[in-house]
Amino acid sequence: MIIDMHTHIFPEKISGTVIEKLSRVSRTPAFTDGTLSGLKKSMDAAQINFSGVLPVATNTSQVEKINSSSAALNEKFFGEGIISFGCMHPDFTNYREELSRVKNHGLKGIKIHPVYQDVNLDDVKFLRILDRAAELNLIVVTHAGLDIGFPGVVRCSPQMTRRVVEAVGDFKFVLAHMGGWKNWDDVLKILGDTKIFIDTSFSTGKIIPRNDFHWEEDDLKLLTPAQFMEFVKIFGADKILFGTDSPWTSATPSIDFIKNLPLAAEDKDKILGLNAQKLLEL
Repeated sequence: MIIDMHTHIFPEKISGTVIEKLSRVSRTPAFTDGTLSGLKKSMDAAQINFSGVLPVATNTSQVEKINSSSAALNEKFFGEGIISFGCMHPDFTNYREELSRVKNHGLKGIKIHPVYQDVNLDDVKFLRILDRAAELNLIVVTHAGLDIGFPGVVRCSPQMTRRVVEAVGDFKFVLAHMGGWKNWDDVLKILGDTKIFIDTSFSTGKIIPRNDFHWEEDDLKLLTPAQFMEFVKIFGADKILFGTDSPWTSATPSIDFIKNLPLAAEDKDKILGLNAQKLLEL
């Protein structure tokens, strides 16, 4: 079983505009058109069984609408391998009741994005949300580390994450992009003894650039197989979840990267799907 724990889709009427804008800002191409049908086509091509869709609320007015839409998406497309998460915004005042509604709708968890939402992960605005999510046994997935579209901005550093774990305690916490995009040395030093999960999204091989001459060769480098194996050594294969960050990474090369690692077959299976299957209670 292959489960992609980190994907994004957009409504068809705006997907073209959103994809072009994000592609231009990140200086990287998209590998699908950003729609549900585009995601399903890429899943079929790469033989992915389930995809976790991670919506982000960039303002408080979106929260309830996104959560209702996510519940409807799951009701209609779970049988085709779509598992949409809910969302939460740090400035949303009715977060306790809304997270209960997320739980009651059967959503597995929520996605937060400290950079897009302009609040540090260890701010009390997020801490109260994380504490409530832990009470409800919801999974929380957060963007971690730098963001390719916001050079130099880190609102979820390994240090912040450490403070969150110490404040909230153990809960179902997933740090995207191998624990902190391009903060990887600190991730290994600071978070290796925690019980967090990390996902592989947009973190392996090389960044594929748009042809606009923006990138230096060194900037394109992501984790090599040898560097990835350091994460397996420190975190263990049980705590690593496969993710593509679709539409921003091509699924098949991402899967091949894991399959070609010098790991036991059972550990590859854990990373590619079994860990997520257990976390999602599928």
